[in-house]
Amino acid sequence: MNQDVLIWCLVAVAAVAVAAVAVLVVRNRALGNRKRQAEAEFTRQRDEAERRLEFAEAELRRFQREQAAVISEAEHEAEERTKAVLKGAARLLQSLTAEEATVLGQIQRTYGGHPVLTDLLDVHHANAQMARKSEGIAVMCGAPLGRRSRPASVYDVVRNAQSQIRNFQRVEIMQFNGIALKASAVAPVALTVAELLDNAASFSQQDAPIEVTFQRVQNNVCIVIDDAGVGMNDEDRQAATELLSGDLAPRLSQLGTQPKFGFPVVGLLARQYGFAVDVTGVSRYGGVRAVVRLPEELWTTEEAPQPVQEAPVSSIRSAEGRPRARARTVHGLPVRGARKSPIASVADDGDGAGVSRPPTLTGRSLGGLQRGTLSGRTADAPSTEGSEEA
Repeated sequence: MNQDVLIWCLVAVAAVAVAAVAVLVVRNRALGNRKRQAEAEFTRQRDEAERRLEFAEAELRRFQREQAAVISEAEHEAEERTKAVLKGAARLLQSLTAEEATVLGQIQRTYGGHPVLTDLLDVHHANAQMARKSEGIAVMCGAPLGRRSRPASVYDVVRNAQSQIRNFQRVEIMQFNGIALKASAVAPVALTVAELLDNAASFSQQDAPIEVTFQRVQNNVCIVIDDAGVGMNDEDRQAATELLSGDLAPRLSQLGTQPKFGFPVVGLLARQYGFAVDVTGVSRYGGVRAVVRLPEELWTTEEAPQPVQEAPVSSIRSAEGRPRARARTVHGLPVRGARKSPIASVADDGDGAGVSRPPTLTGRSLGGLQRGTLSGRTADAPSTEGSEEA
């Protein structure tokens, strides 16, 4: 009896255990299903959030692109409008300076011997500097340079550039013959050299020399400018190299409240006309060495002028001293000749009769300066360098 009771108890316990296990299994399965459902829902929500985030990021990028395009277009339009205004103002200044140069030239030709000539040439020199500045502004605004109709020697072009800067007396130019710039290269090279000379004069002492030499290297002609200034550090050299390459064209608004047009103008001209400018060298004075390298497409060889055969002074005097035989007709009558104009002689200044001039700025140098400036602006003006008009 007791055994039967024990057996029934064991059977009941086993049944309860089986039922409990079954309940646990069912419950675990339900929990697993709910977990999987929750994970699936979480994955779905996460994917949806990622899609929304990607869409939002795409919309943000599109908005940023559109905003950048609108800003760039507005900046470009503002830049072009500013350039148009400045170009018009620069052209007006150029016309006024050209008119002033013409008037000064007429005054010099009319009153060339007047003592006020020195002051007039100082005015002409200041006018040339203003013309160079306005021309640089016009170039920065996209205006083309004026073009000559015939070539000019490299030496004359550099002398013309010298006449367009302040303290031009400090510039020493080595004589150089045999090379002439083509007509299309005269104006850009002259403006480039003028800007480099002005930079050399501005960053060196007032009494320091500025030397200009010429070198012919393979198929290139190099204009070398050495100054005795303070030089440049590595950061300045890198910035100057970027500007002079022409690849970096700064906006007008980036030039500052006291804009410096020199290097940006030179870089634009170098890129447009195919020459190169380098200022990374060091001069023998410890300053900056600027090199303008002109490829053979921009220059040509010029013919050397034929020397003028001059008669000896003694023969001229003897010829002037004796009377010439008068021509006669077939009947033996003298032939009436045309009246000769009297030869104008240069009046002697005498003691203290001349106008006092500074020793570094004589009348001859001023006359040569003005002729160089006028010849650089007049397309076909004949060169009078070395004549007695100075």
